[in-house]
Amino acid sequence: MAAAGPSEASSSDKIMNCRFCDAPVTLPFIDLVNAPPSNAFLTEAQRGEPEGYFPLAVYVCESCWLVQVDEYKAHDEIFSGDYAYYSSFSTSWLAHCKAYVEAMSERLGLGSSSAVLEVASNDGYLLQYFVQAGVPALGVEPTSGTAAAARERGVETLEEFWGEQTARAVVAERGTFDLMLGNNVLAHVPDINDFVEGFAVALAPGGTLTFEFPHLLKLIRFHQFDTIYHEHFSYLSLTAVRAVLAAHELTVYDVEELPTHGGSLRVFARRAEHEALEVQPSVARVLADEEEAGLLTAEGYAGLQAAADEIRRSVLEFLTSAKRDGRSVVAYGAAAKGNTLLNYCGIKGNDLIEYVVDRNVHKQGMYAPGSHIPVVAEERLRETQPDYVILLPWNLLPELSEQLAYVREWGGRLVTCIPSLEVH
Repeated sequence: MAAAGPSEASSSDKIMNCRFCDAPVTLPFIDLVNAPPSNAFLTEAQRGEPEGYFPLAVYVCESCWLVQVDEYKAHDEIFSGDYAYYSSFSTSWLAHCKAYVEAMSERLGLGSSSAVLEVASNDGYLLQYFVQAGVPALGVEPTSGTAAAARERGVETLEEFWGEQTARAVVAERGTFDLMLGNNVLAHVPDINDFVEGFAVALAPGGTLTFEFPHLLKLIRFHQFDTIYHEHFSYLSLTAVRAVLAAHELTVYDVEELPTHGGSLRVFARRAEHEALEVQPSVARVLADEEEAGLLTAEGYAGLQAAADEIRRSVLEFLTSAKRDGRSVVAYGAAAKGNTLLNYCGIKGNDLIEYVVDRNVHKQGMYAPGSHIPVVAEERLRETQPDYVILLPWNLLPELSEQLAYVREWGGRLVTCIPSLEVH
């Protein structure tokens, strides 16, 4: 059954204030109607209980160009002790993080007398490499399960939400940090000013901070609407991020374009007064790309709704046709983005998609939020030999194509749905 379209449950008359600049926000970006939190996996017992659905409408601030969703569900409820996302289950992501540690250690001359802090350090997926290199590192992570996993890797972890108050307590005990980083977390905070102020408080005078985040320009260009979910309070351009950092006396001095998560930015920043780190031409280049794409105009944000609706139609047509032809379809990767896709398509139960495979043992035996599709271990693929495997984390296509090459042994095909449905 298809979900109700935006015209049937529109939130376009909603008015909120920008979480950064406090200006009224009224320009609609996309309305995905209602959905449960994308990482709120269900136990067998919870399937019989009422499930919370929240509006998922996104707006654009025309004062600072921060794209955002309102805080319909409190962030401390989303990032609770049973939070199911563990970063270390992707081998390509681990390789990405190891390369980052090596590059930053060389670039900044980090060693045994340095201090590194990562906010949203999850299960120690990245800081473990600093620890192995003998660089003192501290993780800050609010979810107890992932924090415990990090400690098992030898990563000292403070179990707190980050903000100015936490930062001042950490600095009082440990001093400031030569490198601070936040990977895929800047979008996750409802109070972005308090969050960034924490970095401004704890960064050493000559220190560097880096943020990595999916690039809004790529989200629009490649129809990546499935990366929208309640954990992501903001959708980020360099234009908006530079303004946020500047408001806290932090200056973006370099930026790298990365292939991760369908196209990300890695932003380098320093204290505004530390001019020895010169602003690189890369900053002007990316800002110019965003301006050329229309991200400083209301018109630049039109079109994603129509693209999402077309993808929804193509997914439902594919699944219905496969079912009528007697072909079996499963999914791989119980990712948050996959749950956005499944819920916007209105897929309920395992009639059209029999199950979803995930290597994360914390998700196995659970049910996907909203759709209630069972999450199973990878062994089930060989047992059932499905005709089609939909890769919900489409951004991992190269890694998963190699990992799941055995699916072709029985004639199975891999499928991605973003930027459009494609059978590989």
